[in-house]
Amino acid sequence: MKGSLQAYKDVIKSPGALSLLLAVVPPRIAYGMITLSIYFKVQRETGSIATAGLATGLCALFGALTTGLRGLAVDRFGIIWPLRIMVPLYAASIVALSLASERNAMILLAALNGLLAPPINLSIRPLWKFTVAADRLRTAYALDASSMRAVAVFAPVLATTLSLSVGPNFALRVCALLMILGALLMAPIHQVKNWQPEPKEVGELPIWRVRGFQILILEAIVIGFGRGAFEIGIPATGTLAGVPGRVGTVLAIMAAMYVVGGLVAGAMSRKISALRAYRSNYLIWALAAVPLAFTNMDWSIMIAVAIIGFFGGAGQVFYWEITEAIRPKGTAVQTIAWLWAVEGTAAAFGIALGGYLAEHFSPRYSLAIMSVSLFVGLLVITLGRRHLKASNRIVESGDETTPPDPAKPM
Repeated sequence: MKGSLQAYKDVIKSPGALSLLLAVVPPRIAYGMITLSIYFKVQRETGSIATAGLATGLCALFGALTTGLRGLAVDRFGIIWPLRIMVPLYAASIVALSLASERNAMILLAALNGLLAPPINLSIRPLWKFTVAADRLRTAYALDASSMRAVAVFAPVLATTLSLSVGPNFALRVCALLMILGALLMAPIHQVKNWQPEPKEVGELPIWRVRGFQILILEAIVIGFGRGAFEIGIPATGTLAGVPGRVGTVLAIMAAMYVVGGLVAGAMSRKISALRAYRSNYLIWALAAVPLAFTNMDWSIMIAVAIIGFFGGAGQVFYWEITEAIRPKGTAVQTIAWLWAVEGTAAAFGIALGGYLAEHFSPRYSLAIMSVSLFVGLLVITLGRRHLKASNRIVESGDETTPPDPAKPM
């Protein structure tokens, strides 16, 4: 336990680490609020869960379709310029949505909002390699992943509270303000200003031809679809049960346990390889999700999402390590960007289908999709594990920060 706490202290004491963690809090709250804010806005204006699902689905879809391109932009131009352009446009699209009331206009603006989403989370992750020592990278990833979910504990509650008490228009405007604040806080940080994209090496494979990356892409399709169905299934369950105010609480419980799971995973730095830990965690994660479709909007769903959140948070830490191990040089940002793009695109379809199933049949079907997707994802990783072998090693204190390039022949 003492060694685990020391690992976190080492990360926080690293120059620039605390500034990075604090600067991304406001935009991460905005990211955590936006889906429910759009959902409540469109559902209130139209009275239709399916339309609200369509709007949030299009937001996710257009955001996903351009995630890879945003990653390419950061890899080519650095971090500052993409943020300077996209943050003001993103904030403007949110404010415009808050002023709209016509069905088609809201759907269009929700899609535009996804299209203009700034690459803040994409930009932060590769900076950790230049902020902490190699043997503290898993701990840094754990702290970063837990930070994302820690702020998400408050974001769903805040979005729900503001939407139901003050109004979804106000909630949307708060999202816009938080995004602008985050960009202003990030701009002067040394790592953000001075980060340079990695140079590509001659003879390496394009990222889409790396087998390990292809395995992760396939998994992203499966998990993304399940996640999308879950994201619409939870608010639909609350709405149809007549207790929409519990939606934020349920998601906050899940986010809180995600934080705990991530912090526990970060304490395992020298005990188990990323790949082995990911597969073991994956199995328990999938089993924990089996009862989800049989729960109600009460203590039963709260217990279910708490367990799912714990193992989901732990898995995220190992997942980041795996992506870092299998990627070619020169793709520090776009690797995770393309994975998020594919997962987000699949999630958009999951949201749309989940909204339809929730309104015309039952939200239990939407939640069941999530449970099934975890078992399929585990199967993909298990069958393709030999292509992820670069991540099947334990990082020691003397290792270099940059891992071996799996896109080049040994």
